[in-house]
Amino acid sequence: MSPRATPGTPGQAPSGGIPEATVARLPVYLRALVGLSDRGIRTCSSEDLAAAAGVNSSKLRKDLSYLGSYGTRGVGYDVEYLRYQIAREIGVTQDLAVVIIGIGNLGHALADYAGFSSRGFRVVALLDNDPARLGEQVGALAIRALEDLECVVAEERVAIAVLATPAAAAQDVCDRLVAAGVTSILNFAPTLLTVPDGVDVRKVDLSIELQILAYHEQRKAAGADCVGGGRR
Repeated sequence: MSPRATPGTPGQAPSGGIPEATVARLPVYLRALVGLSDRGIRTCSSEDLAAAAGVNSSKLRKDLSYLGSYGTRGVGYDVEYLRYQIAREIGVTQDLAVVIIGIGNLGHALADYAGFSSRGFRVVALLDNDPARLGEQVGALAIRALEDLECVVAEERVAIAVLATPAAAAQDVCDRLVAAGVTSILNFAPTLLTVPDGVDVRKVDLSIELQILAYHEQRKAAGADCVGGGRR
């Protein structure tokens, strides 16, 4: 077993033949296509789709080439058809069952997020180990005891678990999920999880993302100082 934050090695293609960097961009393209569809746009060029997704058009065309040939020269892409093909490639046409574990402020916000159902995910259970929270209604679901984890995974055929627990509890919960058969985990806990091969973990660390933004803010401020009057 080894610590893992993301599956695969950057730049290498997984077993399906699509590079990890491309896989990471497919949801971005899907979101852009949903936006275009909501605006009533039926066809778009690679340049239009790339602009909506925030990438350059040559990168987009290369990424989409791994999925097949879905564009028509002189016409562009059929928005609904390409949207379906990307959704199918990602696997979000399957109504995947999701369990959220740890219903604190973050877990509660995730449980209330309406975007899951529209993107192929079905939250089937909310679990927490605080006795005072048991039975509390969040949306259409009542919070259940963490001790029900194994039963929930088996009964609901859980495909993905979302961890929003404190760091100290995350590894134990992760081990139970893996033992119960869950092989995909989205980790919001501020710790690195150790999982066996075959289990994919995606880590979301909000503090790191904020620190990266702080770095860029600092660089922009330094650049402004240089333009305004030289280095201090």
